[in-house]
Amino acid sequence: MQGIHWDFAVILTVLTLITGIVWLLDKLWLGPRRRARLAVDAVDKPSSFVDFCRSFFPVIFVVLILRSFIAEPFRIPSGSMIPTLLVGDFILVNKFTYGLRDPVFHHKFVKMGEPQRGDIVVFRWPVDPSKDFIKRIIGLPGDHIVYRNKQLFVNGEAAPLDADGVYPVPGFPSVMYRMDEHLGDVEHKILVNPDRPADDFEFIVPPGEYFAMGDNRDNSEDSRRWGTLPERNLVGKAFFIWMSWDAENTRVDFSRIGNSVR
Repeated sequence: MQGIHWDFAVILTVLTLITGIVWLLDKLWLGPRRRARLAVDAVDKPSSFVDFCRSFFPVIFVVLILRSFIAEPFRIPSGSMIPTLLVGDFILVNKFTYGLRDPVFHHKFVKMGEPQRGDIVVFRWPVDPSKDFIKRIIGLPGDHIVYRNKQLFVNGEAAPLDADGVYPVPGFPSVMYRMDEHLGDVEHKILVNPDRPADDFEFIVPPGEYFAMGDNRDNSEDSRRWGTLPERNLVGKAFFIWMSWDAENTRVDFSRIGNSVR
């Protein structure tokens, strides 16, 4: 069982409970008693704390529901998912695609879909669950994964690669190859560094676990380094870019806003 990490979701849950309890007490008990002692035509004036709880409980509650069970925003901080996602992209993550979980202990209480190969998912990093990572699901439970000469093989079948030109990435080698990779029905782009030796491996994904990799294949801290992704660590499926900040040019990149994530 994972412990409580005091992130924003936990703080929001605690605030919702506190303000909700005060709001309910004031509605059912404190408020009627206070008003019963008022003189005729006197104005009901609760304490500032009670007034704060009454005013903000509905807002905090709605935010908690939306963020915990509908969609949550995330910012892309690194280049591990280039060229699909860029540093400075702000994305929305669907929180109910893989089932509903409580925002504190992350126990699933409503089962829905399961991750599919090619899904881009946000998850709590198994090494440090207080940190959120984003990667692409490559292997499902029971899959036999082979990575040889920078090409994936899933259950004995190669994931076809088609050349798609070169891609200059600031901070990386001047030339990197951009490829179209086909994971079943999912077609997406990856980056390959021709100057880096192939990091070959063979692996069978354990039950209840997933194998996740970044699209920037030679510059990604993923399942090749820290192991598989437990199902319980899933946060949701990335689906939409709602904002993108181009730090190099200090401007908003409007061309990326509104793009779907796939």
